[in-house]
Amino acid sequence: MDRVFIEGLEVDTVIGAYDWERDIRQCLRLDLVFAWDNRPAAAGDDLTLALDYATVSQRVQAFAAQARFELVETFAERLAQLLMSEFGIPWLRLKVTKPGAVAAAQGVGVEIERGCR
Repeated sequence: MDRVFIEGLEVDTVIGAYDWERDIRQCLRLDLVFAWDNRPAAAGDDLTLALDYATVSQRVQAFAAQARFELVETFAERLAQLLMSEFGIPWLRLKVTKPGAVAAAQGVGVEIERGCR
């Protein structure tokens, strides 16, 4: 199966369980991999048959702008559901990193896989 990916997409959102986190926006870094059959798009050089990573990126940013979750786990689950539903993606891997959440680490977060390959 072919894969389309978006690496290092930074989004600002309200995320965190502490009271002070509920009043600020924080950066999350996302790495996404999608299963997608690229052959139809490639055969006719047709963007309408491709998984348009620019459009997907814009949708992710719009989701993050409106999201208000305590857990990165919830953010990841809801985003995965949304992308699979709206874009017809059969399988995805999503890594959500919250930089600076632990002082001694570059980032912490979750990585999930959903759907069928």
